[in-house]
Amino acid sequence: MSSGEVANLSTRNIIKNHYKNALNFKTIRGKLKVNFDDGKTQESFSLSLRMKKDEAIWLSATLSLVKVYITPEKVSFYNKLDNTYFEGDFALISNFLGTELDFEKVQNLLIGDALFDLKKERFNSEIQDKAYMLTPKRDFELFKRLFLLDAFHFKIKQQQLAQTAEQRLLTIDYPAYQEITGQAFPKNVEIKAEEINKTTTIQVEYRKITFNEDVRFPFKIPSGYKEIKI
Repeated sequence: MSSGEVANLSTRNIIKNHYKNALNFKTIRGKLKVNFDDGKTQESFSLSLRMKKDEAIWLSATLSLVKVYITPEKVSFYNKLDNTYFEGDFALISNFLGTELDFEKVQNLLIGDALFDLKKERFNSEIQDKAYMLTPKRDFELFKRLFLLDAFHFKIKQQQLAQTAEQRLLTIDYPAYQEITGQAFPKNVEIKAEEINKTTTIQVEYRKITFNEDVRFPFKIPSGYKEIKI
């Protein structure tokens, strides 16, 4: 096989390699630079990230002005800038990105794994743009998915979730990966949520990522804050 040529693998082996190269970690600690644009508001900010696999995701803005704490059971955050807080299920994040999410999907989105379990379905595969494209053999008429896997480390390059009836499209791109202790971890994540008359883009750059350090998740909603209800 010549340099740059993509191996013609079976769909089964493509999926097998994706999970073989899944990120092996207990905890993650790092920094994020985030650019947000919803067509009306443009913001850039930095966040501290801490994660414990399958248990907790914690984000904190500068001076702890905003904190987010996500567990498999609920999503919580508070904002010291306007004295508000939220405690509830994943509907808030799901509505924001236009597709149903849970803890595992949010975790997978952050680390470059497929949002859905690729082992539970049958897929067609083809080589496209020097990557492996997977599409379900039996997709739902109102809910269509596409996965593009890197041909070298088999991590996700792009995943798309389309809800045709609602005219919603969620596209998650991973333009670059970095090697950390011998493992491929996203360097950038670009999220685009499109619906009728509205497009929201979130660009994330990971910095100073480390694995398997001790992490804590300090989180307490200040008294007197107003609850956000959805």
